[in-house]
Amino acid sequence: MALTVKKSRLPGAGKGLFTTTAIAPDTKIIQYRGELLDYKEFHRRERKGNGGYMFYLKGNHYIDAMHTPQYKARYANDAAGLGRIKGIRNNCDYMVFNNKCYIVSSRHIKAGEEIYVNYTKPYWDNVKKQMKLKAIKLKQKLKKEQLRKEKNKQTLNLIYIIALAALFCA
Repeated sequence: MALTVKKSRLPGAGKGLFTTTAIAPDTKIIQYRGELLDYKEFHRRERKGNGGYMFYLKGNHYIDAMHTPQYKARYANDAAGLGRIKGIRNNCDYMVFNNKCYIVSSRHIKAGEEIYVNYTKPYWDNVKKQMKLKAIKLKQKLKKEQLRKEKNKQTLNLIYIIALAALFCA
């Protein structure tokens, strides 16, 4: 089966994974590959906001495909994610066989269709949490900037008053 990577049909998703041949239900389409990580490294990367290409295998084993663009499975998007389009739905799921993760078709997929895989609710809950944390940090940064500008304005007003007082007292 031939798979290609090109612009996704989902807005804001970037690239997507497409099939050039029809795929029957319950077919292992492609293995999800990347760097193998332990929990400590997984958690370190996730705290930095780099968890978008992570997959939990089992026990202390994770896959991170962020720095492995040569592996096409990382380009499969979730049709139920943030950039949803009415009428487009997932056609695959992640499944683990013998400690390896695969994208497996959940229905018939026509040649030319984009591969959409269910990222699961915990993934999207984490994405929303990360977005909320980034929004809070941005709000705090803007508030600090506003306070700094206000302080500068007060300082300039004070200098202006001192300069006027100096002119009248001279």
